Amino acid sequence: MACKRFARHANRVCGPSPWRYHERQRKAVTNPVNDLLTRLWRLGKPLQWRFLWLVHAKFICGITGVVRDDHGRVLLLRHRLWPPDRQWGFPTGYASKGERHEDTIAREVREETGLTVKAGRLLKVRSGFRYRIEVYYEAVLVGGLDGLTLDPREVLEARLFSSADLPDGMPEAHRELAGSL
Repeated sequence: MACKRFARHANRVCGPSPWRYHERQRKAVTNPVNDLLTRLWRLGKPLQWRFLWLVHAKFICGITGVVRDDHGRVLLLRHRLWPPDRQWGFPTGYASKGERHEDTIAREVREETGLTVKAGRLLKVRSGFRYRIEVYYEAVLVGGLDGLTLDPREVLEARLFSSADLPDGMPEAHRELAGSL
């Protein structure tokens, strides 16, 4: 009873409590959609991740390795699936879910050429075609071309080039990277 008397007295002296003001304001901005989204969100992680997947962009990571040997030459592949006028380029592939980008480079080079590389520093990140991000890493060829075995489904040819002797038919982004290092 004392609390009610104090509240009535406080309202006369100080005006309505800020809590009541905020409560009225909160009720004014709620709507059924927000309430539904809040309830769905609170159901737990499986629904949270599905909701996030639906409302956020989906993209893939294209990982490119600028692979050099001990003499500074770059490893270029003539890719079977690339457009005929620009088939030469660095080893490139897509990262698997949960895979480190450095591991993607090593895996892609091994799958396409049978060669071993060690990934180095990050060189560049840029947005790519549609839902793709392109990530470029420096990499070092380990053991030379001794184990070269091409995957004929993806690669037609593999060679080492000096930056002065790059072949025609390279994507401009690859040519710029080769020339800048």
